[in-house]
Amino acid sequence: MTARRDIEAITERIRQRSRPGREAYLGRIAEASNRTANRAVLSCGNLAHGFAVCSPSEKLALGGDRVPNLGIITSYNDMLSAHQPFETYPALIKDAAREAGGIAQVAGGVPAMCDGVTQGQPGMELSLFSRDVIAMAAAIGLSHNMFDAAVYLGVCDKIVPGLVIAALTFGHLPAVFIPAGPMTTGLPNDEKAKVRQLYAEGKAGRAELLEAESKSYHGPGTCTFYGTANSNQMLMEIMGLHTPGASFVNPGTPLRDALTREATKQALAITALGNAYTPVGRMIDERSIVNGIVGLHATGGSTNHTIHLVAMAAAAGIAITWQDISDLSEAVPLLARVYPNGLADVNHFHAAGGLGFLIRELLDEGILHEDVQTVWGEGLRPYAVEAKLGADGGVVREDSPRESGDEKVLAPFKKAFQPTGGLKMLSGNLGHAVIKTSAVKPERRIIEAPAKVFDSQQGLNEAFKAGTLTGDFIAVIRFQGPKANGMPELHKLTTVLGVLQDRGQHVALVTDGRMSGASGKVPAAIHVTPEAVEGGPIARIQEGDIIRLDADAGTLEVLVPAGDFALRRAADSDLVGNEFGFGRELFAGFRQMVGRADHGASAFGNNAAEFALQ
Repeated sequence: MTARRDIEAITERIRQRSRPGREAYLGRIAEASNRTANRAVLSCGNLAHGFAVCSPSEKLALGGDRVPNLGIITSYNDMLSAHQPFETYPALIKDAAREAGGIAQVAGGVPAMCDGVTQGQPGMELSLFSRDVIAMAAAIGLSHNMFDAAVYLGVCDKIVPGLVIAALTFGHLPAVFIPAGPMTTGLPNDEKAKVRQLYAEGKAGRAELLEAESKSYHGPGTCTFYGTANSNQMLMEIMGLHTPGASFVNPGTPLRDALTREATKQALAITALGNAYTPVGRMIDERSIVNGIVGLHATGGSTNHTIHLVAMAAAAGIAITWQDISDLSEAVPLLARVYPNGLADVNHFHAAGGLGFLIRELLDEGILHEDVQTVWGEGLRPYAVEAKLGADGGVVREDSPRESGDEKVLAPFKKAFQPTGGLKMLSGNLGHAVIKTSAVKPERRIIEAPAKVFDSQQGLNEAFKAGTLTGDFIAVIRFQGPKANGMPELHKLTTVLGVLQDRGQHVALVTDGRMSGASGKVPAAIHVTPEAVEGGPIARIQEGDIIRLDADAGTLEVLVPAGDFALRRAADSDLVGNEFGFGRELFAGFRQMVGRADHGASAFGNNAAEFALQ
């Protein structure tokens, strides 16, 4: 089935805008394919170093280009629950590669930091930049030019976008992403949130809070709420970079291992040495990117991807804008309710039918492009399935169920939770911003109230403790953009603002920082650009100014006479305290080079995002 006319029109707009960058990119891939994807270009000394620790038979095979060699890029560490399962994957992948007549080598590791550990801490100011560091670290591993394809082991917030940028930079190589899956369900997310609010109000102690948090985050795998990590997995599947049905199978299960082995063999099957060569840079095109955006809207996914998708697409020579994302939001209904957009977690979503059900519903209505290429072959329809463990220990697939297992969690298209997507773009005299509407009740999506202005989230939290946050207000937290301090997530604000909203106050947030995939029930206009440190309008807001945030109309305005507002001097902020400690001094160059949030907040220049704004 072809995509609906409005979806195709937006896709064609992106295609036309991207043409110069995309054609140049595809030319580079073609040139790289001619020069690489084999080891014949390496000298004997190069090869000897590259396979020094291999067995004699592997050396013979690699020296003669007779078998495909698979590069493994891993984000394993054993501190973080989402990445700890990857410890055993290299051995599993190497064994599966041997069975398929190939070889696998760990090409390199990439850092993986956890935003959950660094929330409200100095380390959070490295988080967004870690995406570009991950891309560069993966590039170092692949630069050895020993590989015919690569598999990428990553799950969480900046890791997967960074790996995608790396994979597309080496776009002549086939790329398969292999997930680890979500942890099993623990303390329900809404119960954890209640304990957080009680703690913020002084009605629960640290011991009670730690117990609740530990029961929620309790074992291997991703956090079970629908934040950036699980949005990443959805994106990899709906864009065709996972094998079908791979995203939300728990770690440490026979099916998880079977999917990993299968993904390894599929990566080897699509190299240039076979008959199904699928370089990822040609595979991922404008239709794939649009499918990813559609999936983000249909599931109420992470606001972080309004930044990451721009940067990921740019790595393939494709220029998307926030306006594209906004227009697609108007065309895509919300079909999933997963915390913070509902009470269920991602395991409940998977049990209700998961991505297979959602993909089929969207394909049947023409909301997704079906005529795409994936790591599995031609077309997206093979992803409308459920993966199960076969009698022989391998993977078998069945058509996704025709009915949702729980319509409160996963709705059929005709019973969508709302007619538009879970994300909305805002514009007005404060610039451009993003808001996640899927968790915000309709009656709270419009707020007009005086501003309370802070230059840090600590400032707001201190005001809360002092009892000065009374009445209706819109909190303005500025100097939190990429150039200021690396654009940290300000998730510590959600509990405080949630407490005030539950007390009956009408509150909202406006910031040039981020709020993460866990953006919740309080309306939050985030990623405001231009940012304050660049003299953006947010830097001219004064205490008491009336701000109107209208998520329905898509507007964000300060209600001050235009002439008066324009003449105001932009506020200054002392950012010296953000420049040193916990590695922040090492990232000074990133803060100087980074682009705007709506350009993808990337430190890499000369990318396709620049075409979008010329």
